[in-house]
Amino acid sequence: MPSLLLLAGDGIGPEITDATKRVIEHFNTAGAGFELVEGLVGGAAYDAVGTPFPEETLQKAEATDAILFAAVGGPQYDHLAYDERPEAGLLGLRKHFDLFANIRPAIVYPALADASSLKREVVEGLDIIILRELTGGVYFGEPKTIEDIGNGQKRAVDTQVYDTFEIERIARAAFDLARARRGKVTSMEKRNVMKTGVLWREVVEATHRQGYEDVALDHMLADAGAMQLVRDPKQFDVVVTDNLFGDMLSDVAAQLTGSLGMLPSASLGAVDERTGRRRAMYEPVHGSAPDIAGRGIANPIAMIASFGMALQYSFAMLDEARALDAAIAAALEDGVRTADIAAGGPSVDTKGMTDAILAHLQRAA
Repeated sequence: MPSLLLLAGDGIGPEITDATKRVIEHFNTAGAGFELVEGLVGGAAYDAVGTPFPEETLQKAEATDAILFAAVGGPQYDHLAYDERPEAGLLGLRKHFDLFANIRPAIVYPALADASSLKREVVEGLDIIILRELTGGVYFGEPKTIEDIGNGQKRAVDTQVYDTFEIERIARAAFDLARARRGKVTSMEKRNVMKTGVLWREVVEATHRQGYEDVALDHMLADAGAMQLVRDPKQFDVVVTDNLFGDMLSDVAAQLTGSLGMLPSASLGAVDERTGRRRAMYEPVHGSAPDIAGRGIANPIAMIASFGMALQYSFAMLDEARALDAAIAAALEDGVRTADIAAGGPSVDTKGMTDAILAHLQRAA
């Protein structure tokens, strides 16, 4: 029986998790047989047990096939120490399971081409992937300190560190993804001012020569890449980059689609050679949106589509994944919109959007 750990977290997390549970229940009715386990993470965990990453949650994650993670954070936790903040729960899961490959698709559904802040002709038909290295770089590098250096001054240090193997494995993941798509990888770094960028390009090129010559490889400075994502995003297929630049570039790509509320992601670890199992966590790109939490108006599509990525990458349920994507597209074609993608027009709440997606799933079934 396939198993999923649901981590609702904070803010709108419980609302979009409840919506996604309804979709999972639809597939269970059709025979998918998902066992659902729930756990605490982030601010909700801190409030309950005094830590954002409880040992019980880790044990549940170890025992299930994949994790479906909603969102963490909120202004009420800003006063906490770094290791106690809600985000420490998310980072802890990524690090513990070595979820090094973060796949962030940016797809413009035909019905939403006008919801983007860019012109329709620039984004219509957009289908790209930002592949972000997720467990190295400046977010995890040491030392990471703030120190008093006297005379009323402080010094903050974050360390950007990459080893060859970390770059090589994310490069391989990029080339493998591109082979199943349009066969093009664009690697982005800042080799002009960062030594890690120099090594990044060197290793990506070396990996490309190890049997991936059928995939086209381009290089671009990350700041120029951000500009090109806005100027001509359809020139890209798979963009591979480090943790920091991937964080920023994927948010740029998200806005091309019209709303952060539309974008899912998958964070994958290496395949265990002994068991054939790949650790994975799926989560919407957006945050906890505390300004609308509890109002029932959040867009559930990114969370529901994250479950769709789990169907594809963790459970090889490709027909079900395609059916779910088609149901989302059909609901949007019907004109169903949550407020974030309604462009000032009529909108539905979280339940209404979920109802529309389920209606198309049921019709197709």
